[in-house]
Amino acid sequence: MQKRLRQLSIRKQLKVLILLTVIPLTAISLYLLYALLGYSRAYRAIVSNIATANQYSQDFKSQLDEDIYRIVVSGKTFDEIETDEELEDPYPVLEGCRTTFTQLESSTRDAQSKRWLQILVRNLDTLSERVDDIRDSCASPGDHYDDNIDMLNSDVYILTELIQEDIQSYIYYQVEYMDLVRVALEKQVVTFITVMALVLAVSVACSSYFSQRFAAGIAAPIGELARVTHEIAGGDFSARAGVSGSADLEPLQTSVNDMAYHLEVMVRQIREDERKMRKADLRLLQEQINPHFLYNSLDAIVWLIEDRRYDAAEDMVVCLSRYFRLSLSKGREFIPIRDEEQHIRSYLQIQKVRYADILQYAIDIDPALYGYRIMKLTLQPLVENALYHGIKNKRSGGTIRVSGRKEGNLIRLEVSDNGAGMEEEELACLREEITKPCRETSSGFGMANVNERIRMNFGPAYGLYLESEKGVGTTVTVTIPALPMEEMEEEAVHEKAE
Repeated sequence: MQKRLRQLSIRKQLKVLILLTVIPLTAISLYLLYALLGYSRAYRAIVSNIATANQYSQDFKSQLDEDIYRIVVSGKTFDEIETDEELEDPYPVLEGCRTTFTQLESSTRDAQSKRWLQILVRNLDTLSERVDDIRDSCASPGDHYDDNIDMLNSDVYILTELIQEDIQSYIYYQVEYMDLVRVALEKQVVTFITVMALVLAVSVACSSYFSQRFAAGIAAPIGELARVTHEIAGGDFSARAGVSGSADLEPLQTSVNDMAYHLEVMVRQIREDERKMRKADLRLLQEQINPHFLYNSLDAIVWLIEDRRYDAAEDMVVCLSRYFRLSLSKGREFIPIRDEEQHIRSYLQIQKVRYADILQYAIDIDPALYGYRIMKLTLQPLVENALYHGIKNKRSGGTIRVSGRKEGNLIRLEVSDNGAGMEEEELACLREEITKPCRETSSGFGMANVNERIRMNFGPAYGLYLESEKGVGTTVTVTIPALPMEEMEEEAVHEKAE
């Protein structure tokens, strides 16, 4: 074997050594790519399952409870629902929910999540039976109003509550499974780097073995290659070999440099993928736009048109268009405070049409702040909380105030309402919840998401602070650094140049 190798030219001997190195590296790289594709498919399936389940997590209970309650109160039978525009048949909702979660079972890999799906489907079947009982009672002669109300309170409302909890449990375990996928991927990357280091170490050993049998004129280039490959095996993928020496060795030196470059790019990409997975659950809440807000807004536009209030309908369409355009902001993470103010103004103008009898608002942000940067969707979740948990719970007229001012190197923005407010115990609990990662919170998801994004981008010294008093109202203060938009644009240009 050694004699046959000596008969080969130095170039061919080095080509043999390259093949001994590249084949394992290629095999390992292909395996890594295959593994990454598998994890990517699993991750996409989990995200799709969570998004599907989330469609039912918010208002399944309220919608079904209200539909059945209206039927019972109306005194009509289920056969008369189609003739009454105020009544809705609950069976399509039940059937749609059952079909959706039955289909989810085939794409769900986690055993805990599957178990909650099975419980959920069983509860749906039981709920359908209870609705059947109410339907039969409504159709039977006589006055069964009290019996139907009892069935609503003791059966239907409890079952819908259980189903709502089942959906939340399913989403919780899917998010937990997502974290397991991330951990498995990290282990896979560690294993890949270890095996790659072993392969490179073997390559160095082979190079050292053959270098003793090469001519003296190529000893120095071989030593240079050994040094570089050893540094790469130790994790320094920026090491490069100087292309010099024998012409037969130059292709090998170039190939090693290319290999180090691609390994450096691959490891950087793997770390970037890990960072993206770290932020994926945060962006899940940030990027998702509540479809019910759109539905309700479109319903309000239709109502205005039917009422021949064309100017008001046109204004609302403009506000809705501006709201979604600013929500997207061309994919940018940071926008000027001017755009964020316009975003919440559009949101409040839309909500004002729906809640004209209970909602007043005032926006007083210092125009001097307009040129400073803020994360997109910072204020809108806080304004939404003020409306739905403050003003609506007050059940009478209320006002939302948004203000902003600059204090030294800080910008403080406040969203306050004179709504229902909170007890001290509830306020303390919410303050603790928003300091957790948003996927670990049991309440205040929107505020926890905003708080975590602020701290991830600016540091732990910034974020949200809550003040509230029962019967008086709630104030949320946002503290961020005063950074002009021009600085961010210069940083983006600099990063692109690098």
